Amino acid sequence: MDQIRARGGVTIGREVRPVAYPRGEIRASDFRVVEAAVRRPGPGEVLVRNTWTSVDAALRLRLRKTAPPGYFPAFPLEQAMDGIMTVGEVLESRAAGFAPGDTVSHASGWRDYAIVEAGKQALGGVGTLTKLDVGIAPPQAHLGVLGATGLTAYAGLFHVAGLRDGDVVWVSAAAGAVGSLVAQLAKIRGHRVIGSAGSEEKVRYLLEELGLDAAFDHRSGSLPDLLRAAAPDGVDVYFDNVGGDHLQAALGALRKSGRVAVCGMISQYAADEPPHGPDNLMLAVTKSLTIRGFRGSEHTHVLPEMRRQMAAWIGEGRLRRRETVVDGLTRAPAALAGLLRGDNTGKTLVRIDGVSRPEGAGSTDSVN
Repeated sequence: MDQIRARGGVTIGREVRPVAYPRGEIRASDFRVVEAAVRRPGPGEVLVRNTWTSVDAALRLRLRKTAPPGYFPAFPLEQAMDGIMTVGEVLESRAAGFAPGDTVSHASGWRDYAIVEAGKQALGGVGTLTKLDVGIAPPQAHLGVLGATGLTAYAGLFHVAGLRDGDVVWVSAAAGAVGSLVAQLAKIRGHRVIGSAGSEEKVRYLLEELGLDAAFDHRSGSLPDLLRAAAPDGVDVYFDNVGGDHLQAALGALRKSGRVAVCGMISQYAADEPPHGPDNLMLAVTKSLTIRGFRGSEHTHVLPEMRRQMAAWIGEGRLRRRETVVDGLTRAPAALAGLLRGDNTGKTLVRIDGVSRPEGAGSTDSVN
């Protein structure tokens, strides 16, 4: 349902604004949807009608009064949330290299319309206004496998963890947006891959659709025991999306000279008090382990390489995309709350002009 309209010749669009920093689980009352006039683009700018916008667990870190040191800043209250990846169609351009009808990505999501300055750096370069090639994949894929999500998976596994021949890989939150790509990339390269997730349904997805060698529901027993059963000889690489007890279990299972790529720690994002950390860090010394945290935006230099390789694997049918789609801009906060609860499989997206569903968080689509 298209809810965009004009009044007196002025374009009116909706935008989602935080009105309170959530404590614990995100609630609808933490946000409001505001109608605002959309100005015409100035020199060097384009007007974009957004069609798809991203929902990422890391947004929770910015919905705090103070974001973690060194991270992107907290979202100001009562303002549109800049820094959320989105794709859309250029309606008007006053910037060289962009024309009406172009499909673009940028970092002004969770709104109907955006005025975007061409060439302005955003999100470490990942969110800079970019014209998209929609011949290789649909527009929303540029928010997932061909966008920041794909970059995080690709750079984290190959450049941060330094995947080597013969490595055994464990991926936590392996049914999520980044984790599902990491697991597939390691399988494409011929490695033994273990995935963990938060439900038996997701475990079946990992085994039956993604073809992992082993997978387990981390809620079904003792995490160290579950990991030991899946990888009795240990692992060489742990791709961490969870932190906490998962990182502790990984330290116990890693073999000598093992590597940890710390992508995220979703178990801690909504914590009001400092969570309990691993108490076996001495193993990093005794096993000569490497533990390295990273953000995908630090690796924009590999974007062209990543997109070429990912597009080739998609074309060959070797890389699968799973999307959890929520219809309607007003349901973006609910989509984020669902993601943080673990309701999603694969990449979570909001189809901005979709008709809101009266029940359920959204639909899940699996595409090659």
